[in-house]
Amino acid sequence: MRSTPSVVVSLVFVAFSLSLLAQDWNQWRGPSRTGATAAFKAPAAWPDRPKQVWQVQAGEGHASPIVSGNRVYAFSRIDDREAVTAYELATGKQLWRQTYDAPFQMNPAATSHGKGPKSTPVIDGGRLYTFGISGILSVWDAVAGKLLWRKDFKGEYRATWPDFGTAMSPAVANNLLILQAGGKDNGALLALDVQSGNVKWSWKRDGPAYSSPIVATFGGVRQVVTQSQTHVIALALDDGRLLWDIPFTTEYDQNIVTPLVIEDLLIFSGLSKPTSAVRPRENNGKWVAEQVWQNADVPMYMSSPVVKDGLLFGLTHRNRGQFFCLDGRTGKTLWTTRGREGENAALVVAGDVLMATTTEGELVVSRPNAKAFDQVKRYTIADSPIWAHPVPVGNGVLIKDAATLTYWMF
Repeated sequence: MRSTPSVVVSLVFVAFSLSLLAQDWNQWRGPSRTGATAAFKAPAAWPDRPKQVWQVQAGEGHASPIVSGNRVYAFSRIDDREAVTAYELATGKQLWRQTYDAPFQMNPAATSHGKGPKSTPVIDGGRLYTFGISGILSVWDAVAGKLLWRKDFKGEYRATWPDFGTAMSPAVANNLLILQAGGKDNGALLALDVQSGNVKWSWKRDGPAYSSPIVATFGGVRQVVTQSQTHVIALALDDGRLLWDIPFTTEYDQNIVTPLVIEDLLIFSGLSKPTSAVRPRENNGKWVAEQVWQNADVPMYMSSPVVKDGLLFGLTHRNRGQFFCLDGRTGKTLWTTRGREGENAALVVAGDVLMATTTEGELVVSRPNAKAFDQVKRYTIADSPIWAHPVPVGNGVLIKDAATLTYWMF
């Protein structure tokens, strides 16, 4: 593969330029943090091989790229420094790059995953927020690349990252930056003022996990919902008070899956744990999360699910990776693939199709079908494992593999 930006034929460039009007993919799992966008337009006929528009050496790490306007942002590691880079979306031209020292000692059990970063940035109001693998939080002017403020949380907690490094991706809501800081058995879920970094509220009853928070509304109340080290929790967005929680633990405290909402249900799962649905509601002034269904056949480990037309699609770690489909209202298994799809897959809903990148270096395109796995195309698109989410852009997709960032057009 080539390692320098290159623009293909002019017709491709023109088509790409027209696609810049598509919806931004500005954070972890896209504009709604559900892994879905309606802006992608599938081709009338899928090619045998997509066209490479450009490719750059972006640095190592698992953070997914994000898109805002005519720019794409990458968060990566170059040597022993974490790097934040802005590229021109149409051409891959580097617009700015900032780096800072970020030494990190890997847990011996996770050396194959590298030194990160693993957290996907979020962009909001012209500010770009990055959260490094060792817990360094940085806020940048997204246009100029200037550092606006930074926190490293040293001295506030016994450790500034959980056992396998910071992986949760921050969220922005109500002018608050939501994140989990600290390390094992000693941390906090924080809401920081986006402009100053001042703490607006904090919840300190558990250590951080690797799951990323969402903001959901149940019973008319906006709630920050996530997995902490040993629980599934929901805090009121406005003041951080605990509304409800569910004890939830996995082996080696690896709570990773990002929760997902289907109508009035919250879906969550974990390593060797059933995929579960609860209905959060207020009952006589007290919040409860009543269990609606569980499905022990398709536990999820590192891959977070998506929903399309009431169907829940995901990857279970069973049988070395199986794609699956459940009825989102009942939890009934509708189908699974045979297995060996990979150690992990990152799924998105792109218009009328599903896309998944895998640790086998593949991009798998399928139709959301309740009856069977309906594969459209399976492309070998990288010569390294892919942990980052595919990012649909117009009628193409951005792919971040171990070290390169590539725009492909269908």
